[in-house]
Amino acid sequence: MRGLACVLMFQWHCYNSWLAPGARNSTLYVWSNLGGTLPAPLFIFLSGISFALVTNKLREKGIDRTSVARTTILRGAEIYGLGLLFRVQEFVLGLPHSPWTDLLRVDVLNILGLTMMLMGVICWLTGGDDAASSRNRGIAGALIAAAVVALASPLLWTTLRPKWLPWPLESYIDGVHTFGQPQTWLFPMFPWSAFAFAGLGVGFFLLSDIATRKKDLAFVGLGGAGVVACTLSMVFDQSPIRFYSPVVYDYWHTSPNFFLMRCGILLVILSLVYAWCRWGFAQRGFSPLIQLGQTSLLVYWVHIEFVYGRLSILPKGRCGIATATLGLAVIFTAMLALSVWRTRRKKRQATALRVNPATAAAIAGSV
Repeated sequence: MRGLACVLMFQWHCYNSWLAPGARNSTLYVWSNLGGTLPAPLFIFLSGISFALVTNKLREKGIDRTSVARTTILRGAEIYGLGLLFRVQEFVLGLPHSPWTDLLRVDVLNILGLTMMLMGVICWLTGGDDAASSRNRGIAGALIAAAVVALASPLLWTTLRPKWLPWPLESYIDGVHTFGQPQTWLFPMFPWSAFAFAGLGVGFFLLSDIATRKKDLAFVGLGGAGVVACTLSMVFDQSPIRFYSPVVYDYWHTSPNFFLMRCGILLVILSLVYAWCRWGFAQRGFSPLIQLGQTSLLVYWVHIEFVYGRLSILPKGRCGIATATLGLAVIFTAMLALSVWRTRRKKRQATALRVNPATAAAIAGSV
């Protein structure tokens, strides 16, 4: 599923960066744009599922909830630090044209890091000695957090905007940056962190006793819940009963109804990907999607420079569909090769450490 997000991200970034203005009126670009709305929710949603799997594994090892929270919060801080480092890299490579304010722009890695730290707090608050009760409380806590973020987003983008904050801090709430108004192309905590909390709840559900006993039925149920969520989104949007005023309500960007729609789509994709992995071609030999998903952060980081950055392999905004598609094929192949190289290198290092315990001990001691 993370590999699918990588491919959707590649195609959107490539066409968005390289296509000439005339080619942007094509049907291809419309569909590319539609597919480009999925990678960010997918990555953030999957971070919540992965977070649930990691915390559960730590708990199974007998690690207390405080240590689990400390480990996960530190991992979130690491991701946040990488987000800041990524902004520095983009700023340096964009000199002398990049403004200093780009250093403080809110992007996906920033939100992932902060949200992971908050998920660590939720897991600490809901943790306990009984694993089943902890999971149930984790599901409830995660879904409540997602609902609070989704419901508060329209207000925090409009009538309750924290204008009293300096813009670098307000940007984390509503993505205002330096533009005076919230920007829909940025990734503030509201509403984007809600996807991670929703993923955390789904992850804990997949670890529940009933889901582990009847795995196929659990994923079918999640797909069905996704269809119901999409239907409810449309029903609520057309309902004469309005919770928000017209000034506040923006279906396509901040409304809880649109969040419900996107969560429904994510659940349907999750169900379909499970079926693909269990009964489809993912079981037959090498899977490029699975491979890319194992190194999603690396390929995200690297491909940006060769698509949007100074090292772009094609002239930005001056290519036809055929040329841009060829460039997309090159980017996909190169990122897949980079991913394979990275995983093989990690395996060689792991093998070397197992073969030579003294080296492993020396490395551990140095850390």
